[in-house]
Amino acid sequence: MSSSPSTLRPAVFLDRDGTLNADRGYVCRPEDIRWLPGVAAALARLRWAGYLLIVVTNQSGIARGYYDEQTMQALHDWMGADLRAQGAHIDAFYHCPHHPDLSGACPCRKPAPGLLLRAAEDWFIDLGRSWMVGDKMSDVVSGRAAGCTPILLDTGIAPPDEDPALLRAASLGEAADLILSGRTDAASDS
Repeated sequence: MSSSPSTLRPAVFLDRDGTLNADRGYVCRPEDIRWLPGVAAALARLRWAGYLLIVVTNQSGIARGYYDEQTMQALHDWMGADLRAQGAHIDAFYHCPHHPDLSGACPCRKPAPGLLLRAAEDWFIDLGRSWMVGDKMSDVVSGRAAGCTPILLDTGIAPPDEDPALLRAASLGEAADLILSGRTDAASDS
């Protein structure tokens, strides 16, 4: 842990597949990782601005038996090392290994906020000054439930949202621009 309870810090929570790397199904090996363009540079800018960077990812492949916890941990260790080699840094990876049809409901699977809340407790994060960036509405719902400002990456996966205040970005780099500008809703575009 890098902070004490008296110095709460802001964080940017990041979905993994479709946000940092191409979503290619049940990714569990380093050779399957394809970083999205500009990811390392965007992470470096956010880190330089003082944000903790926390990955929160649903990994139902564990519940489905496609890979195990040790394989997932090894992949996250590799991802962290590869990003460091590119000048970026992830503070922590949190994953939900469950799938509601196989292991029942759980508080950590997005859209529930459990992963964000656990990270906030572990890292002394100020959720009100934090962000959640992801490519699915479950990321948006999870971020809002935890008290963060969400940004939806427009990758064509998520349906249009009727909320005119929802921030949207075409890439993690564009999301970093929004975060660093201090904007908290899309209404300021008008």
